[in-house]
Amino acid sequence: MLGNFEVEQCSFSKLRQFHERVLSFSDRFVKIHCKHCVSESISALIVIGLFLSFLLAMVCTYFHVFPIYQPAVRTYTVHESDDLVAKCNVFYGKWIPDESYPLYNASQCPFAERGFDCVVNGRRDRGYQKWRWQPKNCEIPRFNVQEILGKLHGKRIVFVGDSLSRTQWESMICLLMQGVQDKRNVYEINGNKITKRIRFLGVYFSSYNLRIDFYRSVFLVQPGSAPRHAPKRVKSTVKLDKLDDMSKEWVDSDFLIFNSGHWWTPTKLFDMGCYFQAGRSLKLGMGIASAFRTALETWVSWVESSVNRNRTRVFFRTFESSHWIGRNRNSCKVTRRPWLKTKGRDHSRISDIIIDVVKKMTTPVTVLHVTPMGAFRSDAHVGTWSDKQSVADCSHWCLPGVPDTWNEILLSMMLSKDGVTV
Repeated sequence: MLGNFEVEQCSFSKLRQFHERVLSFSDRFVKIHCKHCVSESISALIVIGLFLSFLLAMVCTYFHVFPIYQPAVRTYTVHESDDLVAKCNVFYGKWIPDESYPLYNASQCPFAERGFDCVVNGRRDRGYQKWRWQPKNCEIPRFNVQEILGKLHGKRIVFVGDSLSRTQWESMICLLMQGVQDKRNVYEINGNKITKRIRFLGVYFSSYNLRIDFYRSVFLVQPGSAPRHAPKRVKSTVKLDKLDDMSKEWVDSDFLIFNSGHWWTPTKLFDMGCYFQAGRSLKLGMGIASAFRTALETWVSWVESSVNRNRTRVFFRTFESSHWIGRNRNSCKVTRRPWLKTKGRDHSRISDIIIDVVKKMTTPVTVLHVTPMGAFRSDAHVGTWSDKQSVADCSHWCLPGVPDTWNEILLSMMLSKDGVTV
């Protein structure tokens, strides 16, 4: 500011000197002409002309000196859905506070599982519900439930995966129910209530002829019993070369959203006596990463041969960040605010395998790479605010919460002309 002030003072000083010279010249000019008996009226006209010249010089000097003080004009580009998915990696950014969230009340949504409704289960702070994901180089389209429901009329959406898939399924139903006046027009097609073990749930929006299904398939491939003559430590197997026998129910859909990963751990497999099998052969020495890749290749073969790419859009969500701490990752501390840094949780071996396998597919598949965005949200887990408060949970998410953001992104991609393929 001091530099600008000095420039301004200097400019005015020069203008003042110029003004004095013009007036001095004018006086001399008039005197000379008076001596030669030039009429007084002509002298007046000359003085006026010189004065106008002075004013013009001042104006020119002003616009030469002062453009630096004019405010800069900023332009912004509005990204439509197509631009969002085609030109911007929406999965890299930051969480920012937003008082317009949450987008629904879980207590008023009959399809929000009691175990994920943290407020009902005693959580007092609700700050975890007030965060919006802001991608680095673009905007996620604001959630417009009426527009979305209109475009999903007559569609079938299918979620396949583990309990994290069920959470996203519940979130989508609760989001879309905000646009339905008579909630009785939204119901589970078999009259079933949501449970953790049920293998199939389907919710129908009768006013829109819209169906949203969930199929529980934690490995995507088939679980099986131990083969005859297997070692005693083998209690069950995962058949890496056979897709889940419910896969025939997934085909007739407009959108297929898969996830897997949370059951591919030693505690869910080897500690429970579950090992890998291909054909009739037990793979006792196979590691989890290799087995997961083999299972995904079986899934790829099914997608390539069974999915109608002219109708069905396929998505695969990567591993969801958990926030277990301690030497054995068995302690759960839910914070009041998101972490400022990811602390290495933005990377996952499971996610890397998913991305690598999908890259090699001929059928277009959109990867929902949620691992980086979830890494910050140490505040959004269920913790001890579940229906079993004696068991802490730093894997699942409260509803409303992080899964709603997954669905905001997913819906924007579903309704765009082209998806993001890896």
